[in-house]
Amino acid sequence: MTRLRVNGQSFPVAADPARRLSDLLREDLGLRGIKVGCDAGDCGACTVLLDGAPVCACLTPMAQAEGHEIRTVEGLRGAALDALQTAFLRHGAAQCGICTPGMLMAATALLSEVPEPTEDQAREALGGVLCRCTGYGRIIAAVCDAGRALAGPRPAAGQAVGAAIERLDGVPKVDGTEVFGADHWPQDALVVRAVRSPHFAARFGFGDLDAWSGARGVQVFTAADLPGENRFGVIPPFADQPALAEREVRLRGEAVAIVVGEAGVMAALDLVDFPVDWEEIEPVMNPDTALGARPVQAGRADNVLIRGRVVQGDAAAGLAGAAHVAEVEARTSFVEHAYIEPEAGVAWLEGDILAIQACTQAPVMDRDGVAKVLGLAPEKVRIIPSAAGGGFGSKLDLSLQPLIGLAALKTGRPCRMVYSRSESMQSTTKRHPAHMRARIGADAQGRICGMEFDGTFDTGAYASWGPTVANRVPVHASGPYRTPNYRAETVAMHTNGPVAGAFRGFGVPQAAVAQEVAYDDLAEALGMDRLAFRRLNALEEGEASVCGQVMRGVGIGACLDALRPRWRAAQADAAEFNAAHSGVKRGIGVASCWYGCGNTALPNPSTVRAGITREGGLRLHQGATDIGQGANTVIAQIFADALGAAVEDIALIGPDTALTPDCGKTSASRQTVVTGKAALLAGQALRAQILARTNRAAEARIGLGPGKVVVTDAQGCAEIALADLPEAGHGYVLMAEETYDPPTVALDGNGQGAPYAVYGYGAHLAEVEVDLALGTVKVARITAAHDLGRVVNPLLARGQIEGGIAQGLGMALMEEYVPGRTENLHDYLIPTTGDMPEVEAIFIEVPDPEGPMGAKGLGEHVLIPTAPAILNAIRDASGVRITHIPALPHRVRAAIREAGR
Repeated sequence: MTRLRVNGQSFPVAADPARRLSDLLREDLGLRGIKVGCDAGDCGACTVLLDGAPVCACLTPMAQAEGHEIRTVEGLRGAALDALQTAFLRHGAAQCGICTPGMLMAATALLSEVPEPTEDQAREALGGVLCRCTGYGRIIAAVCDAGRALAGPRPAAGQAVGAAIERLDGVPKVDGTEVFGADHWPQDALVVRAVRSPHFAARFGFGDLDAWSGARGVQVFTAADLPGENRFGVIPPFADQPALAEREVRLRGEAVAIVVGEAGVMAALDLVDFPVDWEEIEPVMNPDTALGARPVQAGRADNVLIRGRVVQGDAAAGLAGAAHVAEVEARTSFVEHAYIEPEAGVAWLEGDILAIQACTQAPVMDRDGVAKVLGLAPEKVRIIPSAAGGGFGSKLDLSLQPLIGLAALKTGRPCRMVYSRSESMQSTTKRHPAHMRARIGADAQGRICGMEFDGTFDTGAYASWGPTVANRVPVHASGPYRTPNYRAETVAMHTNGPVAGAFRGFGVPQAAVAQEVAYDDLAEALGMDRLAFRRLNALEEGEASVCGQVMRGVGIGACLDALRPRWRAAQADAAEFNAAHSGVKRGIGVASCWYGCGNTALPNPSTVRAGITREGGLRLHQGATDIGQGANTVIAQIFADALGAAVEDIALIGPDTALTPDCGKTSASRQTVVTGKAALLAGQALRAQILARTNRAAEARIGLGPGKVVVTDAQGCAEIALADLPEAGHGYVLMAEETYDPPTVALDGNGQGAPYAVYGYGAHLAEVEVDLALGTVKVARITAAHDLGRVVNPLLARGQIEGGIAQGLGMALMEEYVPGRTENLHDYLIPTTGDMPEVEAIFIEVPDPEGPMGAKGLGEHVLIPTAPAILNAIRDASGVRITHIPALPHRVRAAIREAGR
């Protein structure tokens, strides 16, 4: 027994002196504001102060903390948030919030020494804490602005859209009370761990499981214990992944069994002697040679999951008649989502209902998938999304949900599970690697006259979102450009590699690499300015896309025009820099994007419910999971203006399959558009009810008071006494529930139709410096122009742009997941504070006639142009074209050497 001083108080603790401080503080003292992302000191999420100095609590043994003052994020707040926490909210520095406590503690240490730090000082002080969401810009701004003027009042009723409102769910992110998947569990919860395959492909069999488990006081469950259909997938016709493998594993890290026991027993348990025998099989790892190889799945003998196709006009004839043709072959790698929160959750029984609280992007999909695997009716499963510490697409798929659900059903007790960093990186989805070939032709005046695109995508062992990627890429591979003769074909191939799923862009970022590199080739052949060439070919209002869809609300031209001033200045800066330097050269590059919001030519509905209680409380049932992008705030802003209420009058009922209607998955940049439109309709419907009851004009003002609604117009005031109204359902006396499903037209065999109702647009200008001797690349500045249709919240939109650029930079220059080698955040590198360039965000507003108040999506779009813009800038600086990304130094140097430069 010893005592620790934490946040000014003394606590008695009984623990092994070598026990991790992070574990002791979270498990024993309940200080769960400390986050654990790696247990290796790589991510910095667990940063605490030890006598004022920042340390990683996961690397600090308890013995080293004894006799010292420990301070955690819970110790920052007194009666109110401290100045730094307030600055984080004011600047939008907390997105998902999982890294925020670590950032706050590192920044607190800096501010105690340097009350008004420079950006460089803040960057250096925070360099040991990783963030996957923000791009660090908002965090650095908050640290440098801590303690200064506070934000003004929130906007008046009806004026929320367009206002830079702080996150409505922001306070828990900065005070340490946000509940992520690993932060909540009943006191008597059992712990679940998975036994996973060390092989990419193997047959297996078990030894004496009863003897092994009995000797250790634990329980073991395998696929034989699953009462339902042992098969799940995000697209039901392609569902093919077992919750626990049966007889054969198809990827490294695949689970074959779970072990369940008391927390103390499980902490000491070593699974190295688990009784499983492996018979390794030669894996299929190369998608280019997978056709005709050993079937990864028996039902898909040719290893083809699906093919995609879009054809318009005659691409071959268009190319044959071109004055110039560019040909590009490009490859991209597996990219890890690298969210700072590994998968985590807890399951328990509420009578005969299985409740699961876990990190997810798709609660209703989780409910239906878990019910199927566990043999339950969907209404017997309740999914309560915890806060998600990043998602970016991977948390759309089931992971631990059926495992902890099985454990809870079998034991009758609450069961919790937290993935280690390595098992998270081994077993969850990645961005699809792509091998692409493109030919694009232009006439003598520079107008595109034909394009052919062929792409092979490694979808890994199971389907996941492979069908979506294979079908979305041909729609988008032309870029946002007029392409009268077009053929794009894709194939998603099975291998024994990691499952490739959704990752911010669904394959479009990969396709943009090939298309935008070819555009630079054509501009050079034509002797045209690269930006002017793109502007000449940019889609215009009323023109048809490669799918034959007549486009409305087209903002790509405005985005390219917005880059012109910086384009000219950057050219001059680069010329001046290069004249003064020989070994390091500066280059500039440009690339564009478009992206359809929502499912591709499929139903895509969201339903929103809103109601007013007898007491006068206004509630919004908003079931869209907020993974940091700001759905909780943006959708509330849209609803508030539609109703005519103030944002602060709204009580949010967050996603919970027992409490909120289905708002669909948080993916494909659909929530602002689809759920936002449903919220708009619900607000309008509720407003119409109130105006009808009071017989007031359309422009009347609505106010809420205790037990009443007050409506005011030129005629004066009218009141609705809420206590006099009968219940309208769900505990409300006034209620509206509205559903919105974007109008689309199914694609025919040639991909002709209307796959999306709303598209967003963007263009990036990258300025880079290339060391010709070392092959290193430093991005100095990104200018990003994005058409949002209507900027609902500029504060959150700026954070999305900066965060997307950070992920695009990582994809371009450093991120390459190598199965079996880069299964931690030490070997797999993501951008840090020191890697991020200056970012200028330019908002363009070309309203979409279908989007809510003209709004378009943004989350996916901001990643797409970054990598190709950087690649084009590398070429401008060095004279060499890099078409295998990431552009690691050895690849850049090899290309320079091969070119004889």
